[in-house]
Amino acid sequence: MLHFENDYNEGVHPALLEALVATNEENLAGYGMDSYCQKATEKIVQACQCPEAEVAFLTGGTQTNQIVINSMLQSYEGVIAAETGHISVHEAGAIEFTGHKVLTLPHHEGKIAAADVEKLIETFYADANHEHMVFPGMVYISHPTEYGALYSKEELEVLASICRDHGIPLFLDGARLAYGLAAKDTDVDLPTIAKLCDVFYIGGTKVGALAGEAVVFTKKNKPKHFTTIVKQHGALVAKGRIFGVQFDRFFTDNLYLKIGHQAIALAEQLKEILEEKSYRFYLKSPTNQQFIIVENSQLEPLAEKVVYSYWEPYDENHTIIRLATSWSTTQEDIDCLREVL
Repeated sequence: MLHFENDYNEGVHPALLEALVATNEENLAGYGMDSYCQKATEKIVQACQCPEAEVAFLTGGTQTNQIVINSMLQSYEGVIAAETGHISVHEAGAIEFTGHKVLTLPHHEGKIAAADVEKLIETFYADANHEHMVFPGMVYISHPTEYGALYSKEELEVLASICRDHGIPLFLDGARLAYGLAAKDTDVDLPTIAKLCDVFYIGGTKVGALAGEAVVFTKKNKPKHFTTIVKQHGALVAKGRIFGVQFDRFFTDNLYLKIGHQAIALAEQLKEILEEKSYRFYLKSPTNQQFIIVENSQLEPLAEKVVYSYWEPYDENHTIIRLATSWSTTQEDIDCLREVL
């Protein structure tokens, strides 16, 4: 079977595994207080060109989204997101579970428009009954989006400006950030994100880490007693060293971006193959995720040889599926897929 269903099915990138094995017998402080977490933090701050940045390590994407949002919002506030946003659709109500409503907006390839954000906030405060309603307390975006789309620098600048004007933070979900940073023709890099966002995270799980996400608070705005809040969520990892070792390696010799570039190069080949075989794209993503429209009658035959992700119905006779490359995809995988298709 060829596996193109997601970017986290295999274990751990060999370079990270080597680093974990090499440090395995070292006695290190727990809870992220070890020297590797410190070195990783210093390298991330340097890569972001953001001296004021504060870094914290968490285990996975949903946990990170929930803790960041819950720790930065007041009890009466909600978070603005695209109706297709991960926190709205694929996190089992994790945000609502903490008492914060997800305030959804229409999406454009998974992105939200700055004009829609501004209208929602202005409409809220224009309502004389707004004290009886959920306040818009944060804007959440993901880069890449659920549809593999990317924000431009200009789009981020406008969103950041609106958030500043209304005194609310802009939070960027970077679960697949390496694939966004490595995409062709993007004008968004880590320093840009650090400058424009109040908080974001550098995803590790979907880029070859055994587990781990690096949360970056960019304005010396890490919530007070953040470690205690993390522990209240049952998310404080005693052996936090595993995150430090991996992110220290990610940010040594530019490995994080190299992994992204490798997956993007293979995704570009994947796009060429799909075009060559006359598949219809739902949209052409510049990242590692490709969404195609398949006749329902072709789904079972394809599934006999290729593992893909079901995405959503297109019409009564067609379905949208996702094929994704990753840090573990090989040239042989791509060549075999060409033969199967």
